[in-house]
Amino acid sequence: MSFMNTKNLVWIDLNTQTTIPKALKPWLIDDKSLTHKLRQAFDDFSVEVLSQKVAAPYTNELDVLNCDTKVIVREVNLLGNYQAVVFARSVIPITSDTQDLFSIGDKPLGEILFNDNNIKRGKMQITHTGNIWGRRSTFTIGQTKLLVSEFFLEVFMRDKIFSKTTDLINFTFDKNVC
Repeated sequence: MSFMNTKNLVWIDLNTQTTIPKALKPWLIDDKSLTHKLRQAFDDFSVEVLSQKVAAPYTNELDVLNCDTKVIVREVNLLGNYQAVVFARSVIPITSDTQDLFSIGDKPLGEILFNDNNIKRGKMQITHTGNIWGRRSTFTIGQTKLLVSEFFLEVFMRDKIFSKTTDLINFTFDKNVC
């Protein structure tokens, strides 16, 4: 069971989205490792694996991956100071290119993806539902494309994004954006 329902989200290419909250924008558009950035932002960082199993990807994920092989869906919480701040859902086709990824346990997937120069990141897309904003992109390992989606949870928005600004007092999300 998924931590949050990501099945019917509408994703938009990052370069076409103009209504990203100003304080969140540096986190959403950053094309570097989110793991690295979270390690810098929190005294304690860890990964809580919620699920990692063979499962059917959602239609919006298949549209991006364009694959017909079985996949592993990995869902994790990224914890900052022992609190879930990001929910991540990765769809990883089962191929010889990706076999090493299935035994990483609670190691961050980002550490692997960003520490191998042969792995290439695709374009970024963003979405939001209620007060949660997300981003996703593909990564190509050999001939295999996998999809990583990351969602900045409300506690992250409250504690990290707006804790140093006065925007929190009057901040509301435009529910008509995506």
